[in-house]
Amino acid sequence: MSFQELNLDSLLLRAIEASGFLLPTEVQRQVIPLALKGRDVMASAQTGTGKTAAFVLPALQRLLTPSKARGRGPRVLVLTPTRELANQINESIRQLGRFTRCSFGTIVGGVAYPPQQQLLGKPLDVLVATPGRLLDHMERGRVDFSRLEVLVLDEADRMLDMGFIEDVERIAAAAPAGRQSLLFGATLEGDILRVAQRLLQDPVRVQIAGIKERHSLIEQWMHRFDDTKHKHALLDHLLQDTKVYQAIIFTATKRGAENLAGTLEADGHAAAALHGDMRQSARNRTVERLRRGKLRVLVATDVAARGLDIKDISHVINFDLPMVAQDYIHRIGRTGRAGVTGTAISLVGPGDGIKLGRIERLTAQKLDRQVIPGLEPTGPEPGARKPKSLHRGQNAPRGRAGSDTINRHRPRPHGKNVGFRPSQPGRTSGRPSGMRG
Repeated sequence: MSFQELNLDSLLLRAIEASGFLLPTEVQRQVIPLALKGRDVMASAQTGTGKTAAFVLPALQRLLTPSKARGRGPRVLVLTPTRELANQINESIRQLGRFTRCSFGTIVGGVAYPPQQQLLGKPLDVLVATPGRLLDHMERGRVDFSRLEVLVLDEADRMLDMGFIEDVERIAAAAPAGRQSLLFGATLEGDILRVAQRLLQDPVRVQIAGIKERHSLIEQWMHRFDDTKHKHALLDHLLQDTKVYQAIIFTATKRGAENLAGTLEADGHAAAALHGDMRQSARNRTVERLRRGKLRVLVATDVAARGLDIKDISHVINFDLPMVAQDYIHRIGRTGRAGVTGTAISLVGPGDGIKLGRIERLTAQKLDRQVIPGLEPTGPEPGARKPKSLHRGQNAPRGRAGSDTINRHRPRPHGKNVGFRPSQPGRTSGRPSGMRG
């Protein structure tokens, strides 16, 4: 199913294309048609499934029809548990509503009250808010819900865990009874299910597979590196493997993507960069080259690669770990598609302990630690406490470390895999040769 088949307005389709999204995700395919029909929806969907666009797009579609109601206040209200999530949703609205005239804003804690009071004093299309701060304004008589048509509760289960659900229910009670309500959560059980039954009218329930189920065909592991030279040696080794049919390598920055793509191309790999500073026409040409098999390696940033759907991506390599754990889910989802197994490999350095921990908590699994003979790391596990230094002798003073150093030699693999393309993309796990079972 394409976005065109979801009966979205041409202005939204333009924004979707400009944002680089190619095909709707499962939650978008299921929720958007229901929301466009005006149905209440309660959806169980974890972070990384594309759920934000699943409520933003139908909300924007509704807003393209002028409101008959007069007065101030929002037509669409999105409640979310944290300021960071509110800002992310606000950015998604800006991105997907770029060709519309929809107005939007946020009401969150940690921000001065006067600008927020001004925002609430005028007609607004979409308001994204955290419950506590919005309720503060409501108690001061600054909020008008007379124009409200849609109420979205994002990460409702998390709002329950954080103690916001009473605030949410008070806000919902002040909204018009005939509104449309959309509720999203990672799990919809117990107390949150009872809350949903109180706030929604005859809702349609949508269940989206969790992270483990969706990525069951993706084999994931990591390699530790000690320094930049070691990191590049590991990448060189990985790209020698003929099982790497096509790979997307993720970097943290646009400059990093350009530099790494240039290095790989100079080494003989069919490689190119994809990042947000490129013109849309150039991005489209690069994606088309990848789709047609003219590129073996795409070096990309998170934003640029969001929504890519290339069926023959055998490997995703996290050259840099993402700052946000959810981006790891988006990244590895570029492989293991259409029933074909894929491989996701992460390069993890000494300073990546916090990022790695976030990823492993989000995915509820510990990444397998793999070691390549001749390229073994010598430093401690990221995030681990440094062991006490060894003394030169038994009589060495306490607290004084010995000065011995270890000289290590990392062999660089011989020969480059210049433009190698196997005749068929058939693969199973795609585990690089020379690695443990």
